[in-house]
Amino acid sequence: MPPGSGARELLRRLHDVMAARTPTQSKLDQVAVLIAGALESEVASIYLLREGMLELFATRGLKQQAVHVTRLAFGQGLVGTIAESREPLNLAEASAHPRFAYRPETGEERFHSFAGVPIIRRERTVGVLAVQHMRPRDYDDVEIEALQTVAMVLAELIAAAGLVDDQAAAPRAPRDTSPIRIAGLKLVDGMARGVAVYHEPRVVITNTVAEDAEVERERLKAAFTRMREDIDTMVTRAEFAGPGDHDEILETYKMFALDEGWARRINDGIDGGLTAEAAIEAVAQAQRIKLGSAADPYLRERLHDLEDLSNRLIRIVSGQSGTAAERGLTEPAILIARNLGPAELLEYDRRQLVGVALEEGSLTAHVTILARAMGIPMLGRARDLRAQVAEGDPLLLDASAGALFVRPPQAVIDSFSAQTALRAKKQAEFEKLRDLPATSLDGVRIELMMNAGLRSDLPALELTNADGIGLFRTEFQFLVSATLPRKGRQVALYRDVLEAAGDRPVVFRTVDIGGDKAVPYVEEKGEREENPAMGWRALRLALARSGLMAAQSSALLEAAAGRTLNLMFPMVAEPWEFQEARRIVEQRRERLARAGLPHAAHVRFGAMLEVPALAMVLDELLPHLDFLSIGTNDLTQFLLAADRGNPKLADRYDWLSRGVLRYLKLVVDQANAADVSVSVCGEMGGRPLEALALMALGVKRLSITPAAIGPVKAMVRSAELAPLRMAMADWLATPGCDIRRELTVLAERQGIRLD
Repeated sequence: MPPGSGARELLRRLHDVMAARTPTQSKLDQVAVLIAGALESEVASIYLLREGMLELFATRGLKQQAVHVTRLAFGQGLVGTIAESREPLNLAEASAHPRFAYRPETGEERFHSFAGVPIIRRERTVGVLAVQHMRPRDYDDVEIEALQTVAMVLAELIAAAGLVDDQAAAPRAPRDTSPIRIAGLKLVDGMARGVAVYHEPRVVITNTVAEDAEVERERLKAAFTRMREDIDTMVTRAEFAGPGDHDEILETYKMFALDEGWARRINDGIDGGLTAEAAIEAVAQAQRIKLGSAADPYLRERLHDLEDLSNRLIRIVSGQSGTAAERGLTEPAILIARNLGPAELLEYDRRQLVGVALEEGSLTAHVTILARAMGIPMLGRARDLRAQVAEGDPLLLDASAGALFVRPPQAVIDSFSAQTALRAKKQAEFEKLRDLPATSLDGVRIELMMNAGLRSDLPALELTNADGIGLFRTEFQFLVSATLPRKGRQVALYRDVLEAAGDRPVVFRTVDIGGDKAVPYVEEKGEREENPAMGWRALRLALARSGLMAAQSSALLEAAAGRTLNLMFPMVAEPWEFQEARRIVEQRRERLARAGLPHAAHVRFGAMLEVPALAMVLDELLPHLDFLSIGTNDLTQFLLAADRGNPKLADRYDWLSRGVLRYLKLVVDQANAADVSVSVCGEMGGRPLEALALMALGVKRLSITPAAIGPVKAMVRSAELAPLRMAMADWLATPGCDIRRELTVLAERQGIRLD
């Protein structure tokens, strides 16, 4: 599409053609000619949805006898694929695509390249706009964005002309009132009961072509001012006035809101003839293409922030209030949304918002971290959520079990209420154990430490009376920041953690980023990794980016001024890696000392054993270690070659397999012989039965989630370990022994609590 005045002229001519008193077919034929000319394309075709099929309505370049003859179903051919996915296609060789469907009546065999975009109205596909060329070529981003802009304008013009088949575009089954259970991913633990409230009906843009560009620019300017003021107001709310995990999140979010490049691109759209609303949406569509398919979770999270800001800006500029927060909640509500931005969550009345269920969402998303800080249960990855839940439906959210019960029958409600009461009763029982030590019946003291990674995790230290923090994941601060966290922020976080712990030990793990936890400012350029868990991550990346390692080391050393710093390196595979990382830390400590700056009085160095090969050279490393921590999550999947995220391998990922337990016994015995303290951090230690197995192997320190401390302590205090250790030795030596079954039977016989 030509820039500036040329783009405005094209949009004006499209508008004039569709508004003219001429037959519908003539209008669409003229539109196809206009699009082909503006995009210098040999073919421009318009497919519209009629009677559930995508029908070729107009074309410039294909055979005219194909018009109203060529029809494709959703998912059929390239056009059907675009309609189904609602994503553009950009192909240098169309026939190479696996869904290419040749239609001889079109005469398209002469054309090689193909680009198409969906025509979307009211969040539903109503057609497809496609262009083709004879020679193979890739269409550039500008051309795809131009196609999307034309498709957006075309959607409203054909709707105004009565060409949109609303019945076909929005097929709806009769209202389902039956009870259903929707599975999802636990993002924030907890249970809640409330009614379904839809977060946001999307603002429908009905006017896409601007009459006066200057008026649109002024509307946009005023909307930006209002949006930025609203965000400033939100970030000063009382519950977020002090330091917390939200600092980096809200700062990053605010940075996007103030991004002049974003505003400039929207103004470019206005210069091209769009209204302010349409220009905002056009830029948002372009960002969806660039970021939507990104492998990097950080970039995908940026897309959510930009979606949030774009929707907010469209609502302001159009004068339409759209979110449930603006309407206000009048009863306990569980929010339903595709996704949420962090600022959107902050708008809700915490007294009435009892839970959140999302179609998307991730554990490290900004909104998840904020929900955790606010104590709001959250379920994510709930497939087809909005298609199955209606506004006002009664809901039961059990994030702990990864489930949302919709329109539950009385039996389910009773069970849920009983479960909630039982949970509260058990919690009360565990709270009675708070000040009692985790000591077995035969006098073996087990240290129960907690895992953490956020400031909002720290109150759990007092609530559970954990023996310390056995694993503080420092990478969360890096994942939620748009740039490398400033040294002052790092020091402040680490100091807060140490002060919250008091006399109890804290083990800091240096950043475990890279792989599937990539961040752009330390991103390694190259192809996407096939196996990110075993890729360029953790200590490997940190040693390659020694400046990152040095900066974090300085922050940790300064935060621990006058104290002992317990520092652990992740994913150590060979002794030299540990030695090199230690050398960097000691160099930074010497530099601080020479400069007369405060620093840790003593540093204890540890390593995480997650790479199986390390056990084979552990004898070389142990003399240099102050402590060893076994990371059972990654270690187990490496040992069993079973991806822990693959549901098909759930039964293969077994902590109590004889191979895993024999391996752990080998490591524990080596560490004990070298008088190096050994601990286990990971989900294995947080499950009473698995924790019992670890203690039978000789493990005396566990670092687990705060919620697991009560149940595991109750188990420890009801167990006698001496006979258990003897039994474990026999099981490990017995071929084919089902240790899970044997351990369960023994625990039941001894009256060991496993609930």
